[in-house]
Amino acid sequence: MEQAIVKTDYCFPGQTSVYKGKVRDVYGIGNDYLVMVVSDRISAFDVVLPKGIPYKGQVLNQIASKFLDATSDIVPNWKVATPDPMVTIGHLCEPFKVEMVIRGYLTGHAWREYKSGKRMLCGMPMPDGMKENQQFAQPIITPTTKASEGHDEDISREEIIKQGLVSEADYLMLEEYTRRLFERGSQMAAEKGLILVDTKYEFGKKDGKIYLIDEIHTPDSSRYFYADGYEERLANGQEQKQLSKEFVRQWLIENGFQGKEGQQVPEMTDAFIASVSERYIELYENITGDKFVKADASSVATRIEANVNKALETLRK
Repeated sequence: MEQAIVKTDYCFPGQTSVYKGKVRDVYGIGNDYLVMVVSDRISAFDVVLPKGIPYKGQVLNQIASKFLDATSDIVPNWKVATPDPMVTIGHLCEPFKVEMVIRGYLTGHAWREYKSGKRMLCGMPMPDGMKENQQFAQPIITPTTKASEGHDEDISREEIIKQGLVSEADYLMLEEYTRRLFERGSQMAAEKGLILVDTKYEFGKKDGKIYLIDEIHTPDSSRYFYADGYEERLANGQEQKQLSKEFVRQWLIENGFQGKEGQQVPEMTDAFIASVSERYIELYENITGDKFVKADASSVATRIEANVNKALETLRK
């Protein structure tokens, strides 16, 4: 098996903080910048699985970088530089305490809620008579609270504003940016024969200005279907062929794990890990239209440190 990077432990020049997330290790540099190292860890049901997926971090970082550049005319974003295949350096922003989830199709969490009889999600109505994976008449925005630990929780626009999580003026801007980003992402996916099914965006503020932060349109934050055969599969009630992390969730569910207390993560065999790595590379090539070039993995930790130090030196000049 090729090496997966599941842990980092750096001390960069000017470093003032470090935050270890489910997948990303984020190093604060003074009051200005963040160094985000995208590891090969994989999470599902808000649980970090015990083994990493080779090249996953590179895939996520490079897809996000491409889409941040492709949407910078819609909303300013945090990216300043990508000095390494697994690293982005960007502006330090104060994150909003909600994640903006937008859904074009009834699938995943929304379908599980719908199937249980619910017809409202985050204050948004879902019509009777819909099938799994059917397109909504218009995309719906279903935000979640941003939990530092444990599960994110569904929340409505009204509750977000009532609780003071986001001001009404800022929230309306977040909705506008979310719709425009999803429209752009959908157009870019369609050009590659894919459907952008649903995704989430995170935003923050710096010097009074809203920025798009974190990742965008990656398989960790988004779900894609293949457009070819979509209608036929829908009509026949078949599973859609998709490029997303949902297949990992399905594998876990089939093996008795949904992140609930007392449940054990099933064994991740080498064959399963290799298949997940191949899926991530497949998505990269499909959504970007570029051939994936595996970065030199002989000494990844040293490579990252050298590339980041060089970039930070340039930024300080």
